[in-house]
Amino acid sequence: MADSIMSKAATMEIPINSNGDTGTLPEDDSLEQDLQQVMVSGPNLNETSIVSGGYGGPAGGIIPTSTIKGSSNHSISPTEEVSRGVAVEKLDSVKKWGINTYKCTKQMFSEKFGRGSRTVDLELEAQIELLKDTKSKYENILRLATALISHFQNMVQTQQALGDTFTDLSQKSPELQDEFGYNAETQKLLCKNGESLLGAINFFVSSVNTLVNKTMEDTLITIKHYENARLEFDAYRSDLEELSMGPRDAATMVRIEMAQHDYQIHRDKYERLRSDVTIKLKFLEENKVKVMHKQLLLFHNATSAYFAGNQQQLEQTLIQFNVKLKPPGSDKPSWLEEQ
Repeated sequence: MADSIMSKAATMEIPINSNGDTGTLPEDDSLEQDLQQVMVSGPNLNETSIVSGGYGGPAGGIIPTSTIKGSSNHSISPTEEVSRGVAVEKLDSVKKWGINTYKCTKQMFSEKFGRGSRTVDLELEAQIELLKDTKSKYENILRLATALISHFQNMVQTQQALGDTFTDLSQKSPELQDEFGYNAETQKLLCKNGESLLGAINFFVSSVNTLVNKTMEDTLITIKHYENARLEFDAYRSDLEELSMGPRDAATMVRIEMAQHDYQIHRDKYERLRSDVTIKLKFLEENKVKVMHKQLLLFHNATSAYFAGNQQQLEQTLIQFNVKLKPPGSDKPSWLEEQ
């Protein structure tokens, strides 16, 4: 068959130049060897490739294969390598986040519908619920104490205005000068004592606010992290239990080993955060008792001294608890701030 093809190729008229002129392909030994090589082993791609035009020679349209190869093997700069590494790292992070979110969501719905089990520390859960209830009640104290400050401050300002009016009338009404004068002094004294009581209540509110919105809130943030870790731990625990109940082929054993590794990581995280919550709850309770003992004593002594009309005891209470009164008008904005 090869001999017949060779004989036909020797007498075939094909274009041999760019003008389309035809001629007879010469019977050349080299051409015969090339055709035999193509038929037996395929074309040699390391040689010159014919894109268009005649066979062999430096004719137009003939492109060396080495040139084609070189055009695709361009060097990668270090910046491109770094960017590619960052992209791969982000993609891996998103993948892990997606898997973790899926597992946790599945565990959450399983617990909600009673199909899955959850790890419970009864003693710690009781302490957490007690803290949340205590915080809610202390927030109510803050709301009521703030309202008391607002109302009492309005009363003090009214007493101040009333005392100024009595003083003015005592100067303009000679026949009632003494009466207006007595009442003016009384209102001014009440106003002064009222400002002292306001200072004590403001100090009380500030201290309780720090306890509730900083100390307790910090502990609750740790508790939130603990609850999330508990959900993740149960999710990976359930995943490991589900795999362990299935067939034990080679592929499953690999998945079980990986699940065991993830389970151990989340168990360690859960145990660490549980320990942190336990320690913070202990210190919070001690701090709460210390702070509230001082603040409740201040509130009681200041209020009792004010309504008893004991100015000396009220002043001693402020000194005892290191309460510094703001000068009158300090809460008002300055002239520059008003402009």
